[in-house]
Amino acid sequence: MSRRSALVRRASIGVVFALVILAAGTGVVAASMTASGLMGGSSNVSIPTWLYLATGGGTVGASALLTMLVTDRDMIGTYHDRTLEATTDRLRVAGSRLFGVIGLLGLAIILVAGFVGPAIGLVSVTVLATFVGGRALLTIFAYTVGNPWPALNPWRRIAAALPNDFETYPPAFGSWPAVVALLTFIWLEVVAPLTTSATVLALILVMYSLFTISSAVIFSPETWFRRGDPLSLWFRLYSAVAPIQRTDDGLEFRYPGSKLGEDDVITDTSLVAFVLALVWELTYSGFIVTPAGVRTVEALVGLGVPPVLVYLFLLVGGFALFWKVYWGAIDRTRERAETYLSREYLGLRFAAPLLAIAAGYHFAHYIGFAIALWPALVGALASPLSPPPNPTQYVVPGWFGYIEIAGILVGHILAVWVSHTVSFELFPGKLQAIRSQYPLIVVMIFFTMASLYLVSQGTMSPPYVPG
Repeated sequence: MSRRSALVRRASIGVVFALVILAAGTGVVAASMTASGLMGGSSNVSIPTWLYLATGGGTVGASALLTMLVTDRDMIGTYHDRTLEATTDRLRVAGSRLFGVIGLLGLAIILVAGFVGPAIGLVSVTVLATFVGGRALLTIFAYTVGNPWPALNPWRRIAAALPNDFETYPPAFGSWPAVVALLTFIWLEVVAPLTTSATVLALILVMYSLFTISSAVIFSPETWFRRGDPLSLWFRLYSAVAPIQRTDDGLEFRYPGSKLGEDDVITDTSLVAFVLALVWELTYSGFIVTPAGVRTVEALVGLGVPPVLVYLFLLVGGFALFWKVYWGAIDRTRERAETYLSREYLGLRFAAPLLAIAAGYHFAHYIGFAIALWPALVGALASPLSPPPNPTQYVVPGWFGYIEIAGILVGHILAVWVSHTVSFELFPGKLQAIRSQYPLIVVMIFFTMASLYLVSQGTMSPPYVPG
């Protein structure tokens, strides 16, 4: 049997095994935006929770074991090195201009409708375009197809048209401004009536516009939107999972997730923090609408802590926990591999695979939400100032929960595979490369079981949230 046939056979066994485990262990879930207030819902797992969690974690663990059977370095390298390039200079220029106009026009409509249009979230184009269009659909497009944001970004075009580049961006800043801004937006999404008041959301967008345009003018659009802008980093990092990648010469078609194995995706510790924030923000949004999360918030508020600070403490505290767990796993990886590679370098290389987990989380949380509300978005875009009073919403069938669970598991399995390829690139010995993966696999299994537990719980409205 050829090496390629052996790889196909092993991969097929892994896929079949994962599907059997998935069919046996998953229940029906309904991803929702309960935390944001646009949708509500609840879900229950129809089998014992311990079995549900064990099979989910077992799927990731089994995929890791099967992945470790693939030790041929040439075979592993083909996943990252095989590409199909296409030169599309004219198409890219034309598309950039077209999408640039769409981005600027879209921003103008969103802001105007936010102040003079209907204020109800389910009919406001401001709310629907932000959450359904941007947070859900555009992000899903970024990690399943490619990054559309550089062509759409209206703030970059505005900043580029103004005099800019007055100061040098401090290297010590890294991407920390984007990390702080992302966590701030997540917190505001919970404590502020962004989905129930289009005016409040429009005010937040105006403040963000002033902040990001002024920063781009001071430090130059190229630098700011590469390092400090949270939206640009959001789409750029999510799109690293996608099969279509932008290059200097045009477009490059690759295996999904293969970009994550390269050393230019995560280049400093602030980007590691941003990746962990992407993973944590979805876990956080799921936790605060579960019965356990609601009880935690109510208990802390009962001690006299203001609700806005409770949600902030939970957000920052959970992020700090993710940070500590990740770097603890990197320390264990370095010890088991007995390598002279630095802790920081290993942390940078193994952070990128976590983007596959973030993409799986995002898909599970938002695909049902996007399908249910995209007709309302289309209706609001067709008539921004006077949308239909009773917008159309689709009802997602109960079996759709299996697809959401599959998104989480596929993201984790892809992360395991990419971590496997990175370890074989970093460490010369096969046993050394395999041993180095154990701590990260344990962390991924923990993340899998935690996320499956959250989506298995019934959802409630988060307490003390305006709406």
